[in-house]
Amino acid sequence: MWAVQFSTKAAKLFDKLDKPVQKQIAAEIDKIIALENPRQSGKALTSELSRLWRYRAEDYRLVCEIQDNILIILVLRIAHRKEIYK
Repeated sequence: MWAVQFSTKAAKLFDKLDKPVQKQIAAEIDKIIALENPRQSGKALTSELSRLWRYRAEDYRLVCEIQDNILIILVLRIAHRKEIYK
């Protein structure tokens, strides 16, 4: 089964979010880790970010690195959809 880890920056961003938004993100993470392959959900980024995946949680986006060898989904960034790609 997959596990999720947050980078230090992503954890700080998560803690600053309102509780309802945190619950939405937690629900999306639960869906992702329940999958046999986390690439069944979300979308691969392109260009120099092609090793990263993007997941949607309502109006927020999670940018993650999938580490197949140790079954970890590393959340690198969390932000509102208007701000995530800046």
